[in-house]
Amino acid sequence: MDLILCHTTADFDALGAAVGLTRLLPGSKIVLTGGSHPAVRDFLALHRDEYPLIERRSVNPEKIRSLTVVDTQQRDRLGKAAEWLDLPNVTEIIVYDHHLGQGSDIPARRSHISSVGATTTLIVEQLQQQQISLTPTEATVMALGIHVDTGSLTFDQSTPRDALALAWLMQQDASLSVISTYRNPGLSLQLQQLLTESLENLEYLYLHGYTVAWVTLKTDGFMPGLSSLASELVELTEIDAILLANEYPLSESDSRLTVIGRSQIPKTNLNLLFQPLGGGGHSQAASLNLRGVDSQAILKQLLDGVKAQIPHPPTARDLMSSPVRTILPEITIAEAQRILLRYGQSGLSVVDAQGQLVGIISRRDIDIALHHGFSHAPVKGYMTTNLKTITPDTTLPQIESVMVTYDIGRLPVLENKQLVGIVTRTDVLRELHQQRDENGGGGKAKRAKSNINLPQLQNKLAPQLWQLLTTASQEAEKRGWHLYLVGGAVRDLLLAEAVGSLMIKDIDLVVDGFHKSADVGAGVELASSLQQLYPAARLEIHGAFQTAALLWHKDPELDSLWVDIATARTEFYPYPAANPEVEASSIRQDLYRRDFTINAIALRLTTPRSGELLDFFGGLLDLEAKQIRVLHANSFIEDPTRIYRGVRFAVRFGFQIEPQTEEFIRYAINSGVYDRTAQENSRTPALQTRLKTELKYILEAPYWKSALQLLDNLGALQCIHPTLKLDAELLQQLRLLERCLQRFDPQPTLIHWEMRLETLIAHLTSQYRAKVAKNLQLPEDSIARLKNLAQVQTEVMTLLPTFQPPSQVVQLLRQYDLPMLILIAVQSPREIKHQIWEYFTVWANMQPLLNGNDLKKLGYKPGPQYRQILDDVVAATLDGVIKDKTEAEEFLANHYPQ
Repeated sequence: MDLILCHTTADFDALGAAVGLTRLLPGSKIVLTGGSHPAVRDFLALHRDEYPLIERRSVNPEKIRSLTVVDTQQRDRLGKAAEWLDLPNVTEIIVYDHHLGQGSDIPARRSHISSVGATTTLIVEQLQQQQISLTPTEATVMALGIHVDTGSLTFDQSTPRDALALAWLMQQDASLSVISTYRNPGLSLQLQQLLTESLENLEYLYLHGYTVAWVTLKTDGFMPGLSSLASELVELTEIDAILLANEYPLSESDSRLTVIGRSQIPKTNLNLLFQPLGGGGHSQAASLNLRGVDSQAILKQLLDGVKAQIPHPPTARDLMSSPVRTILPEITIAEAQRILLRYGQSGLSVVDAQGQLVGIISRRDIDIALHHGFSHAPVKGYMTTNLKTITPDTTLPQIESVMVTYDIGRLPVLENKQLVGIVTRTDVLRELHQQRDENGGGGKAKRAKSNINLPQLQNKLAPQLWQLLTTASQEAEKRGWHLYLVGGAVRDLLLAEAVGSLMIKDIDLVVDGFHKSADVGAGVELASSLQQLYPAARLEIHGAFQTAALLWHKDPELDSLWVDIATARTEFYPYPAANPEVEASSIRQDLYRRDFTINAIALRLTTPRSGELLDFFGGLLDLEAKQIRVLHANSFIEDPTRIYRGVRFAVRFGFQIEPQTEEFIRYAINSGVYDRTAQENSRTPALQTRLKTELKYILEAPYWKSALQLLDNLGALQCIHPTLKLDAELLQQLRLLERCLQRFDPQPTLIHWEMRLETLIAHLTSQYRAKVAKNLQLPEDSIARLKNLAQVQTEVMTLLPTFQPPSQVVQLLRQYDLPMLILIAVQSPREIKHQIWEYFTVWANMQPLLNGNDLKKLGYKPGPQYRQILDDVVAATLDGVIKDKTEAEEFLANHYPQ
């Protein structure tokens, strides 16, 4: 176990440095050795699950391998965790700090101490050197560390290195609004006095779950820094919006009014309110200056405007995940851990036999129980029973308040005492992030999103396809369900530039109905209702995967269209390369199970939020950056076909595979997991049928050569067979294959992608060919051809050099079909290639100089001998014995006298 230790009463710099180190030291865990600053505590109340934090009491000291200490060099600042520094099993201790001139009593093997404004800066520099990218939540807490310890670069100890580190963290999408919320700028003495006065005189109103405050301060003259005062008031009082008015005299008959506005309420726009009065700013921050006005009338006008803009906030019904995965109180801690691992959750709801909620057990609870050796114990002994619950109508601000106040990461949603959903910290953070984007605080993500709306979608699609989607959404709305367009169709729409002509051939729709009354059959029910409206479509139902498909074949309007309709689901791979086991879930979980971020975007088709784009994993940014990024570290281990899909998308769109995704690919391939799983399991569909499907998509595409080269560069051809390499010899064989197919099969009678795959397999040694072809479930004739290839090739290569007359060559080669001869040709020496080429281009097309009518005129009786006679005439023609019809008749007179 590798641990990163923050000092007691951890501040943002210690936490930010520790979070960055988890990327430099994969698999390491963070321990807060003794509490944290209030701001850090509040921050973690919402963000704790985003970072690999563990409790000190859940650590087994005997399993510690290394310790990394951040932001201190003193043992006594580590609390009881200082005892771990002396453990014999700890092989390495590392210190990172920015406080120079301090003696250290920590026995560190390595120390990284430098004169910068924040320890986090040192970590950022190493991340940059190793070209490691961060998630927005990682970048945000690290940026907070630098902001707080440098006073946002205003303290004397701030350095250019800190500024460069902050700039890089902004490039990693650190959230400026979150940073603004948690940093604590200082106030001047005058502003501190006004702060006290403001707190005593603030007036409040509460509307739609939001708190708006206002105050008027009267001073003797202009007061600089009121914006900082307004921000401080928002932070101290936890209000959502404030109007801070300052009135001061200019003369006996004249005065000036300054109003500072701040709002954290989504969809409010202070700029629109302040502009008509001559002020302005941004949606969340604006100001104005007026002379000789009624200050209270102006303040009331602005206040009324804010009230009119406040939206109805999202409720638990909008945020919750449903259905809720539950367990009984009697199941063991070990089984609960297995369920958490399987579904990637941070806690489980515990219900009794009647389905009534009786408790919640978190991942931390389970870790502690396992640490103490109670894997066999029932969860009822460790679950939390003093529960805080909410209703479907609880608003987002109320939910956030409960989570922060009680440090709760999961809130059950009860309706009529029944558990109907669960709202997690992640649900809240996603909604808050989306609101920041809508309010202009999302940087690149906001810009990408603002270019997408339903009318633009309609304009891109062919009208008949748009009508189908409209009909499907109407059918879903009748049943109270949400309907989403998901995956590749959304991706292609976002990339498309043409207007009114995009006819997507493969569409995925997802029904998310668990917020109302749908069951696992929602997708099938919707597909059945659509089939009644579109009787030309064929309906296929796949019960095991809770999906249905509508298929049109050469329809006058929809052509050959495939529409998959599924109930939102989650999945679990019982072992690598297996078919996944699926269960009904929510749209968020459905997107989370997908392969790449660019395919994990959904567009809502149903009202009231039609046109809403769901992008929980940065797919829009990756589309802008033209990169392929995987969703999960174990994605390729679970399903190797994702490697082939990633390569296909990269080459098709001209994208790059993101560096960490490439690392995951190489790790999965080099780990040997595919060989092990094939030996341990009789069925590995991801290495058999699903791999064949991906190979088909690649090998029939115009970019197949580039895709094969990228697969080889990644080592991914090993998924076909461990020895397969795209060496110079195989490249030459593939080039010759294309010449053969173009020349000898111009109106394809062969399946060209299968011929390319057979050529790849034929490059293996003979003992592997049939086995690989059978594993990929190729057609029986392909398997037989590859099985017999070595024998036939030996026969041809042995006999052909001994045959001189062309007729003998024809007699030998015509017993083999075109695919077999092509495979032999691409693998044979130049002389053999030349003879086979001659056979195809000249000799095989040779026609006899006489036909059956000619033989009849010459007096030969019709019968089986005609075939032999004509074959002999062709052979003589091939060998140059006869050259015209007269010589052919003389040949017959000599060889077949009557």
